[in-house]
Amino acid sequence: MSVLHGLHHGGRLNEAVRRWGIPRRDWLDLSTGINPQGWPVPELPADIWQRLPETDDGLEQAMCHWVGAGDHGRCVVVPGSQAAIMALPGLRDTCKVGVPVPGYREHAHWWARTGHQVVPLDPRHIADDDERWLDELDVVVWINPNNPDGQVIPPDRLARWCHRLQQRGGWLVVDEAFADGYDNLSLAPYAGMPGLVVMRSLGKFFGLAGVRAGAVLTEVSIAAALADALGPWPLSGPARYVMAAALADTVWQTATAQRLQRDSQRLHQLLAEHGLPDSRGTLLFRYLAHPRALAITESLASRGILVRYFDSFPAVRLGLPGDEAQWHRLAQGLAGLANVIDQ
Repeated sequence: MSVLHGLHHGGRLNEAVRRWGIPRRDWLDLSTGINPQGWPVPELPADIWQRLPETDDGLEQAMCHWVGAGDHGRCVVVPGSQAAIMALPGLRDTCKVGVPVPGYREHAHWWARTGHQVVPLDPRHIADDDERWLDELDVVVWINPNNPDGQVIPPDRLARWCHRLQQRGGWLVVDEAFADGYDNLSLAPYAGMPGLVVMRSLGKFFGLAGVRAGAVLTEVSIAAALADALGPWPLSGPARYVMAAALADTVWQTATAQRLQRDSQRLHQLLAEHGLPDSRGTLLFRYLAHPRALAITESLASRGILVRYFDSFPAVRLGLPGDEAQWHRLAQGLAGLANVIDQ
């Protein structure tokens, strides 16, 4: 657990090493929903390390073009979605904020930490056509597809949510960290719509979590307030360079989306073959609600396979193996679950 921040995320491999006594090099880490075959970063120009970031390099315009943002949208590049998650709550007076549960817990944490009243939203309730619940809220945060369960709300419906909220000065904040690789899922084409905030990241689909690069697409007034809150040069020069190059590589993006579709379905089928047929998720992970989720997690960990466990709604989440050796190892680990699942 971090000394400064108590929320747990995937990637806590050092903790698993200490608990299970298995050397770090011997682990198969499937605890994060990050593309295991990320975009190949080229050698960076040497002088990029010696200059301050140049904010007139066209990156914001490239991002708007890449996501299909309209002419009225504005782009603010950010050092990963986390920076926006932390900054956005400070841009509003204290209000009532709906956040999906289960969902990426950083959202609820930072809205609550800033003094807002956080209201849990049950995704099963959200699926109903009755949307009068929106009238009780000032801000709705939605993760599309949702992390960790993969639930998707069609963008036209989310746009209706935004319109309904904005009539009372409200916001819709949409975290699209796992939207890359899908067609016609993003709300980015609605960017500029009053009250709409869309967050994108290079961390998941591009496999570049360490670069800490992302963007917020929104209306002019929110963009200006967010940029002011982040201050000058929020994104480093090397990160801007990598981000621009990755966005321009559409050949890699197309091939990667096709591969991830195959691999996600392969993981779903592999789980089903070993007695776990009900997984759902995204291109980058499978989520499985199961009463024996903790036992499944610990059984895999005892074999050096790290997956993500959720205790509030007993469930496990598995990221994608990166090569055939890893697929084979996961299959072996799953084969050892028969007694665990049947108890």
